[in-house]
Amino acid sequence: MTTSDEELARAKHVSVEQVALLREVRGTTNETLAQMPEGAVRRALVHLDHPDLPTERGLFRLKQERDDDGRVPEGALETALGQLWTAVRSSPPAPTTAGVPTLQGGTGARSGPAPTAGMAMTAWEWLGPGNIGGRTRGLVVDPDEPRRMWAASAGGGVWHTADGGGRWAPVDDFLGNLACACIAMDPADPARLYVGTGEGFSNGDALRGSGVFTTADTVTWAPLPATQTPEFHYVSRIAVSSTGEVLLAATDSGLYRCDDPARATWRRVLGVPVADVKYDPGDDRRAVAGAMRDGEAWYTRDGGLTWRPAARGPWAGRVELAYAARTADVVYASVQAVDGEIWRSLDGGASYRRRRTLAPDGRKAPYLGTQGWYDNAVWAGDPTDEDLLVVGGINLWRSTDGGDRLREISTWWDDRSAHADHHAIVAHPGYDGRGNRTVFFGNDGGVFEAADLAAVGTEPRPPYRAGWTELVNNYGATQFYGGAGNATTGTIVGGAQDNGTLAVDPAAGSETWRKVFGGDGGWCAADPTDPDVFYGEYVRLGIHRCTDGATTDGTSAGEPWYERYINGQVLDPVANAWQWKPVPYRIPDAMTGSALFIAPFVLDPNDPRRILAGGMSLWRTDDAKRPNTLSSGPAWRSVKPPVGSPVSAIAVAPGHPDVIWVGHADGRVFRTGDGTGAVPSWDRVGVTGPRPLEPARYCTCLTAHPDDPGTVYAAFGGYVRGNLWVTGDGGAEWVNLGSALPAAPVRALAVHPRRTAYLYCGTEVGLFASEDAGLSWSPTNEGPTNCSVDDLFWMGATLVCVTHGRGMFRIDLSGVG
Repeated sequence: MTTSDEELARAKHVSVEQVALLREVRGTTNETLAQMPEGAVRRALVHLDHPDLPTERGLFRLKQERDDDGRVPEGALETALGQLWTAVRSSPPAPTTAGVPTLQGGTGARSGPAPTAGMAMTAWEWLGPGNIGGRTRGLVVDPDEPRRMWAASAGGGVWHTADGGGRWAPVDDFLGNLACACIAMDPADPARLYVGTGEGFSNGDALRGSGVFTTADTVTWAPLPATQTPEFHYVSRIAVSSTGEVLLAATDSGLYRCDDPARATWRRVLGVPVADVKYDPGDDRRAVAGAMRDGEAWYTRDGGLTWRPAARGPWAGRVELAYAARTADVVYASVQAVDGEIWRSLDGGASYRRRRTLAPDGRKAPYLGTQGWYDNAVWAGDPTDEDLLVVGGINLWRSTDGGDRLREISTWWDDRSAHADHHAIVAHPGYDGRGNRTVFFGNDGGVFEAADLAAVGTEPRPPYRAGWTELVNNYGATQFYGGAGNATTGTIVGGAQDNGTLAVDPAAGSETWRKVFGGDGGWCAADPTDPDVFYGEYVRLGIHRCTDGATTDGTSAGEPWYERYINGQVLDPVANAWQWKPVPYRIPDAMTGSALFIAPFVLDPNDPRRILAGGMSLWRTDDAKRPNTLSSGPAWRSVKPPVGSPVSAIAVAPGHPDVIWVGHADGRVFRTGDGTGAVPSWDRVGVTGPRPLEPARYCTCLTAHPDDPGTVYAAFGGYVRGNLWVTGDGGAEWVNLGSALPAAPVRALAVHPRRTAYLYCGTEVGLFASEDAGLSWSPTNEGPTNCSVDDLFWMGATLVCVTHGRGMFRIDLSGVG
């Protein structure tokens, strides 16, 4: 039975306009919306204010990587890693520095050190999440040993399983770039794999790569030097001919072909951004390619030497392609258009005709929603049926008539279904359409399996859970922005990209993480005096409070998660719409969306009732625990006026609540000595003096000295040396501590609580330690290795390391010194 917009609006207490928006943005049908639980509906309504989250995420990271001139230098990441290896080889560090195992010199011809054994560590402990994966752009399966699979994660490198997803481990902690966008296997030699780095699917995506990496034994990886160029910053797809002789690489700068056995010579055969390229599985002379964003498709009949534009209708946006396994004359195109269109070719990709692409209710099936440029996958790999088709956007949809009619087979809002946002669909090597119908899916939640594609998602109504198996199991590619913990209970919370605010009790194990709040997570805080109280945020300063010890995403004192906001957002119970409380019970910068995508807030270490939050202004509440009502809650006031650039970092001096430091996205740093006053006065620091604070780029972190209110450490973005500074006199004179660090963004700094000369620095290329207050630094070769370290915090004398791509780690440093 078809549910009308008007009926659905009445049932869910939303407007007819909201129904249409939810259907469009979430890429679903009214029948699925009708089955959504109340919490999921309200969460989706919040997301309507941020319909383009993947682009916003990318632009946010890009801001942090730009130099003073607003650019990211060519080869910046490779340069930083090269500086790391050079420093290690020229002056090998001691086995440990400040209690942290340090990086020893490499061997052989690799550009870096010998790889470590994945998660096998002597001092660091990986905390997970082992049950919540991260964005997965590519999958390959060993045809001879199908239980062996490799997954390309967007921020955590390449992962491998030898038992069909029962357990995963990273293949090389020192892969030169962990922003993996695709992976391909040589059909003639399954031990040879190729990985393309850099996500080019969004114009503003900051996860830039450094070419193609390869392995001949699935263990030792090395870059292809000819691809360490700007032309290969974003490699979205790699196709390998059946003989293994020819490679085709789809990049943001064009399509490249290589038939050189040494892979030293690449020829550009198409000069426009290309998202996808596929070989005809039975004929190396034939291949197809799809555009990144211009709605084009091409085909070749000479092995990729020359390409012709396909005859097609009015296409727009990204184009993904798939050969039908039963007959390669049939090629399907999933076209971004507005919300997804399916087109079919009967002549091997030379021309296409549009399919109807209808949902069961007779409406157009919006299977890509509004983000087909970001998640767009198509599969037609059944050797018995060229009309069997699976397409993926936010959810997965199946067609049995070649794309005329589609039916959802996964449900994004149900934890027992497949995760949302699909990027890769790969069949089991033994898939025959009869006895074996196993298919694997890579999405923003990791890797999922449909043991029987014909049986998956077959319920009469949503949610579609049947037949889905999550294969995360230690696949630790979660991208965190921030974290916090309560030292008394040991509970840790973290804000994760696309996976919300998560919590764990480490004693229970790395696979026991739970969701506390949905959406994108950000900065976090833990009340040191009350183990039940934690804080997190949704994007643009959507600060929320948990008062049940971060045990569930459910209720505490009768308040469900969607009423946990303390920034002034409130759900009108009559209109079922998000409203804003009156002044002073709201943060105006959160209401207007003028704060950073991931905006900073801190809990005052001197008073757990006080929170400082950064938008364009600095906002303060002195009653953070005040109960929420529909019209009141914590009261906020502006304590620092806008300066034209958003607040990006905040620090309060322990023991001195009036001493507050604030950094901005344009590099300016300010200090006040009366921060608890009604109208604090602020001074810009680092402008004058014999050693001024020089950076004019994103201030990523401010860390106050635990004992000295005049000392603060300031960290900055950009691929330059000089991203870490310290002042010991309240900001008059600054010393550059970053000249011995690689030229890469510095994102976090922690001072040992007892040995204050011991510093720990989180950078874009890993963690560094110092025993001499930052005059010299040593990198570490286990734990977070060379992934981005976005946050560091203490739980007693245990340091917790928060990474953007490898989850969290901790190390006990109580015995140092």
